[in-house]
Amino acid sequence: MTPVAAATPTGLDVEAVRRDFPALHQQVHGRPLVYLDNAATTQRPRQVIGEIVRFYEQDNANIHRGVHLLSERATKLYEGAREKVRAALNATLAREIIFVRGTTEAINLVAQTFGRANLGPGDEILVSAMEHHSDIVPWQMICQERGAALRVIPVDDRGDLILEELERLLSPRVKLAAVVHVSNALGTVNPIRQITALARAHGVPVLVDGAQAMAHMAVDVRELDVDFYAFSAHKMCGPTGVGVLYGKSHLLETMPPWQGGGDMIRSVTFEKTTYNTLPHRFEAGTPDIAGVIGLGAAIDYLHGIGLSRIAAHEDAVLAHGLAALSEIPGLRLIGTPRRRAGVISFVLDGIHPHDIGTILDREGIAIRTGHHCAQPVMQRFGIPATARASLALYSTREELDALARGLRRVLEVFA
Repeated sequence: MTPVAAATPTGLDVEAVRRDFPALHQQVHGRPLVYLDNAATTQRPRQVIGEIVRFYEQDNANIHRGVHLLSERATKLYEGAREKVRAALNATLAREIIFVRGTTEAINLVAQTFGRANLGPGDEILVSAMEHHSDIVPWQMICQERGAALRVIPVDDRGDLILEELERLLSPRVKLAAVVHVSNALGTVNPIRQITALARAHGVPVLVDGAQAMAHMAVDVRELDVDFYAFSAHKMCGPTGVGVLYGKSHLLETMPPWQGGGDMIRSVTFEKTTYNTLPHRFEAGTPDIAGVIGLGAAIDYLHGIGLSRIAAHEDAVLAHGLAALSEIPGLRLIGTPRRRAGVISFVLDGIHPHDIGTILDREGIAIRTGHHCAQPVMQRFGIPATARASLALYSTREELDALARGLRRVLEVFA
């Protein structure tokens, strides 16, 4: 089902991979599609699409509690996907895996349960200056409600976290630190193990936004020693509307439910409700069963190829792209972190990023333009927006060359 690597320098047969992705083989405005918007969402391979279709055609039924065969099969597939996630993260227990709608909902879940239970007046939450809005706004909301304060770990001119400032900010007032694993706006890969070690010395739990990491590198939550880890399926070749919150069981067990409904209860009367055990207490109502199964198929696909092989390929394409873009007159990279994964953000002198994106689209090249739901990053670098090209396992050097040619076309238009 998965591509077999050819004898290439990175060990990945990218053409075999690309054949698995139907959406890549189309024309846009009469030109072959060059898809470089993977940080927003990746494309889906036939293996994931097929597994979702197969579920709806053969096993569609509601999960848990059903005694008929289809329900039993659907439940087995759904819980099987939970085990796939556990194994992919190297989590200790399957009950530490909570299915949610995506990274945003996972962070909101922690804010509304752990945050509400542990924050009070004078307490603090730490976030980094490179966070996505979904790892800022939920903490602002709960801090405002509980009388707590939000503190920011700054970044330097390269786009790297200033860890000395993190250490300075850590104190008994801090109840949680929330940091991104890979910045969606800069591509920075944060040193999570170093961050958790600093936080652990002060007794501070750490939540990591892993949305941009899961498709690009192996993630071991035990080795990283994170307390919470959140990610979305659609950024790792899976369906939209599905994501995961990993949490250490001893923390999850102290957190109250944040939504009420079916499956998150043991018993209900009008006088009292007894809540279910993990993970069900956080999964109220009928979930996106097909989406969870699709996530499991995406994990099978990516791990079948090999995350180390994918990372090596993407690093090579990224280096090629950075070299090609360095030759574009007036192009300035936004963020030059020491370790980068899959993202190139840039501006062209005197040309708005939206104009760059519009002209590139006519050339068949899909990139993302704007503030990327990371307005504090834009403010830090003194710009309103960037153009962003982002990679996936199926990206090629030729696509980055096409981007460079497209940017020269942009310069011609504005000459």
